[in-house]
Formats: sequence, C-alpha cells, structure tokens
Amino acid sequence: MIRPTLFCFGLGYCARRLARRLADRGWAVGGTVRAPADPDADGFSPLPFGPGQPLAAGALSRATHLLISIPPGPDDHADPVLDHCRAALETAPCLQWIGYLSTTGVYGDHQGGLVDETTPPAPGSARAARRVTAETAWLEMGRRLNVPTQIFRLAGIYGPGRSVLDDLRRGTAQRIIKPGQVFSRIHVDDVATVLEASMARPRAGAVYNVCDDEAAPPQDVVAFGAGLLKLPPPPDTPFAEAALSAMAQSFWADNKRVDNRLLHQELGVRLAYPSYREGLAACT
Repeated sequence: MIRPTLFCFGLGYCARRLARRLADRGWAVGGTVRAPADPDADGFSPLPFGPGQPLAAGALSRATHLLISIPPGPDDHADPVLDHCRAALETAPCLQWIGYLSTTGVYGDHQGGLVDETTPPAPGSARAARRVTAETAWLEMGRRLNVPTQIFRLAGIYGPGRSVLDDLRRGTAQRIIKPGQVFSRIHVDDVATVLEASMARPRAGAVYNVCDDEAAPPQDVVAFGAGLLKLPPPPDTPFAEAALSAMAQSFWADNKRVDNRLLHQELGVRLAYPSYREGLAACT
C-alpha cells in the first residue's frame, strides 16, 4: 500500500499548516523553499527550488498529493513549476490529487457585488491575469496526467502571526475608510480544512472559492481587533490619504463579495472561523 505523501511546491504559510496537520496523521511530507536563504520549514527538510536551482531528481517519485502555492513569475506566461518541472510531473508515478492555490483577485472589481465560481474572471491587474493563465495551465496539465486537479481561489489569508492584531501591536495598523469597500477573508486553518476535504472527494476541474461567510468593511475588522487587544482603534484615514504600497492599492481597487456556498455544499466543509470575529479571537 502506498503511503500517502504530500509534496508542496512552496512550503509557505498555508502549505505548512496543511503539511503539519497531515504529518501528524502519519503522512509523509516534502516540499520546496526558495533557494538558498529559506530555513528549514517546520522540520520538513525542504528542497531548494527557484531561479538557477532545479528540483532534485526523484523529488516527486512518491508524491500522491501535490500542492502548488508558488505564484506565477513576472512575465505573461511563466508558471515556475510547469516551466521547470513538466518532465518530473509527467513521470510522477503515484499522483492522485493536484491542488493549485490561486486568488479571488482573478474576479476583478464588481463594485461590491457578489461573485461565485461561475463568474467569469475579469482580472484588473497583470498579476491577477497571470493567475488566470496559471489556473488554465494547471487544469490542462491535470487532464493530460489524468489526475484530478482543483483550483482554490483564496481570499485574504490571516491567522496566528499574520493578522490585524499583529499590525495593531506593532502600531502599523491603519483604519482606512473607503465607503462601500468590503473584503473577504479566510483563516489559515480553514484553508487546510478545505484542502483536506477536497483530497477526500476530488473532482477533476473543480474551482472553489475559499473564504469565510462574511465579507466585511476593513475598518470594522481593525476596530474589532483593537477591542480584543484593549487598544484604542487607529484614527479614521480617508482612502485618498492612506499610505499604501502599489500592491496594496491594487487590492483596494477590487471590491466584491465572494460566495463560498460551493465549499459548504459540495465538500461539506464547516468552517472553524465563519467570520473575522471568531478568527481574530482565536489569534489573541
């Protein structure tokens, strides 16, 4: 009997959460980090993979489940894994499931309207457009390999060490006011739960929105976090006066409510943190 083995291209925040959960249940776990500076990822002895550093021979020889969390490269067609590991994928003998972590950013701006998995992607940035290209390429690869391949469009990810609570403690949180603006979010533990549910009942070509049950104005989240920490909330800052990076500004350009009913109905997922309130309370 083949031991279930997860291989993660990119042992980042979400991938490590899933990897640790599965390792505790007896799975073998492997994965990659950017070479050469990334440290050992939670004891998983990752392999280096990145520019000028090819994947080690035989790395996928025992992988039954493959998770891709590395974003597309800077040009219009580059997916690092497909570009550099196609031969390894095509000869991997044990693959049973492939998951690609994408983003709800592929939907673009809907002026606060609701989007679901049937909504055509309309990316508003080159970065999001590259995600759409990568999604299509991975679904095609799954068909070629005859391995069920799923796309997971993640909303804003938060959790221990990566939430508004950490920004508030550092004194860097901003309470930005942009009337009508909402964002969807997802706790990192719920991401892992969704991925596990898909592994248990894979559907080739499936696309899932991965977010909690309540899109919310960002200023409400900051105020709630401040209350949890018993800190005064930051002063209101009009959006036009906010100090935002170019990437952050691109996120604020998209305004939509993301429908997550499919992950509930098809995968049977019950979120541990159905809104930011439960999620942030668990991070204190």
